Amino acid sequence: MQASRPFRTAIVPAAGLGTRFLPTTKTVPKELLPVIDTPGIEIVAAEAAEAGAARLLIVTSPGKDAIAAHFAPQPDLVATLIARGKKDLAEKVRRASELIEISTVAQDEPRGLGHAVGCAGDALEADEDAVAVLLPDDLVLPSGVLNRMAEVRARYGGSVLCAFDVPREQISAYGVFDVEDTADPDVKVVRDMVEKPSAEDAPSTFATAGRYLLDRQIFDALKRISPGAGGELQLTDAVALLITEGHPVHVVVHRGGRHDLGNPAGYARAYVDFMLADPSYGPTLHEWLRERLAWNGEGIRGA
Repeated sequence: MQASRPFRTAIVPAAGLGTRFLPTTKTVPKELLPVIDTPGIEIVAAEAAEAGAARLLIVTSPGKDAIAAHFAPQPDLVATLIARGKKDLAEKVRRASELIEISTVAQDEPRGLGHAVGCAGDALEADEDAVAVLLPDDLVLPSGVLNRMAEVRARYGGSVLCAFDVPREQISAYGVFDVEDTADPDVKVVRDMVEKPSAEDAPSTFATAGRYLLDRQIFDALKRISPGAGGELQLTDAVALLITEGHPVHVVVHRGGRHDLGNPAGYARAYVDFMLADPSYGPTLHEWLRERLAWNGEGIRGA
């Protein structure tokens, strides 16, 4: 492994059924739903490549072959677009296949995030001592948090997770970290993790996000935890086990934004946010939204 590369493989769990997007996800994997014109998983792949990953290891399930197919080269389509003078569009089509090496492993049954990550363990090379995990439902903005997490791992060792500071009244929807401060206000030592506590019982307001930089020991820990509710193996339980055994775990508090592509409301917000930031679509959409949401004393104009 190159000294400048903190991890070689980025694992992306993508075996879920996408039930909140049915009936669309009967045929289209949720991970391929576009944010403007780019699938969410391609945005995540670009983030992994930017952070130094050489390979994206996608954990899929039967019937989701289209995810890997999206990253396959399509020279005929590219040539057709170039011949028609659509070079910019050809570059967009070519981008996915040139971003990063793609491999897949299968998760034959849905047994939780911990099980999905564990399915990837045997696909790592012997000299890989750390692995990144990126949840494709989470867009962490701006990109770059994995680089910061790698710096923290280089300093402290162990595993490093990403956290957001969430309003306490919303904290019960998340896994929450019990932390101690370091000299850096955005780096915390993790002492424990609590899954979806009440606002009153939450040990902090620092909630899990979908980015992990995990020491390879995580795969041994995943083999030693017990299934929780619904028979699922939780990644947070394996991290908590490592903490009890003295494994250093830190969080980087990310002060940027986040979009959840895993539900229709979050997906809509991400789509609108990306559209507004796009110079081609943003001005027109902004004007339409301004008019659409204008209050006329009786209701929403145009409703």
